[in-house]
Amino acid sequence: MDLDVLNMFVIAGGTLAIPILAFVASFLLWPSALIRIYYWYWRRALGMQVRYANYDDYQFCYSYRGRPGYRPSILMLHGFSAHKDMWLSIVKFLPKNLHLVCVDMPGHEGTTRSALDDYSISGQAKRIHQFVECIKLNRKPFHLVGTSMGGNVAGVYAAQYPEDICSLTLICPAGLPSTTDSKFIKQLRELQESERIDRIPLIPSTPEEMADMLKLCSYVRFKVPQQILQGLVDVRIPHNDFYRKLFLEIAGEKSRHSLHENMSKIKAPTQVIWGKQDQVLDVSGASVLASAIPDCHMYILENCGHSVVVERPRKTANLILEFLALLHSMDNNKKQA
Repeated sequence: MDLDVLNMFVIAGGTLAIPILAFVASFLLWPSALIRIYYWYWRRALGMQVRYANYDDYQFCYSYRGRPGYRPSILMLHGFSAHKDMWLSIVKFLPKNLHLVCVDMPGHEGTTRSALDDYSISGQAKRIHQFVECIKLNRKPFHLVGTSMGGNVAGVYAAQYPEDICSLTLICPAGLPSTTDSKFIKQLRELQESERIDRIPLIPSTPEEMADMLKLCSYVRFKVPQQILQGLVDVRIPHNDFYRKLFLEIAGEKSRHSLHENMSKIKAPTQVIWGKQDQVLDVSGASVLASAIPDCHMYILENCGHSVVVERPRKTANLILEFLALLHSMDNNKKQA
């Protein structure tokens, strides 16, 4: 074989081998780095851009796509110990000409974390209002979406800043009392009785605890490789002390039932989406909201747990779009009447 041709094959083989070996090494040795690269790539593929906004000395990190138009902008608030990228699975099924904003909640990911900050639900709602004013999102009323802890914050926001929003979607929101204890609440009670409250099921510190948390949050059983579980834990461990402090704050007397205390003040058309098999927050909360909010549309998803955004992203995206289309149609009918 000609030496130049042989060299070409060696160079080509080496070129292909380098990224393959890098991937394998990352998967085996640095799975947390691989997870970060994965989110970076997914954001890029979906056209989401990351930006920062400052309110005095406080910094918010957010991602966005599109520009404000005739349709309402959509602001998305993630749940406890998550981050803005958790919404990417839904963003995938939303039109590219919609203006979407996904913000890191106070103390999470790229948003400022301060020991002096108020992490109660009302304190977080106030911070989100500062963010909204920072990026001038409330020049026109926007649609607000929140899940779990973010749903609690979204509901309180809608009650406290009604002029900012035109409509609201709450996905398995926290902040409601329940007559039926979920599996998660039962676990917490057992931990309190055994004085092991530091072992909060939503704050894993080992791959095994991470697997247990995924089973708790999802009805669908995802087969997650051990290395990925390790990577997910590695990403979270540096933040676990903050997560414990935050959990005790939002589960405390001041915030535990914040949504329940504010739901009668919600005047915007509201959509509630809940997984029927939610083991973290009991699905009965959906009926509580539907009976208290005048214009409330309730959707219970079969074969779905607490992680609605991950388990049923296409269905959730479609429900949001259908809800917005319905409101737009109703608004047009009122104008023509």
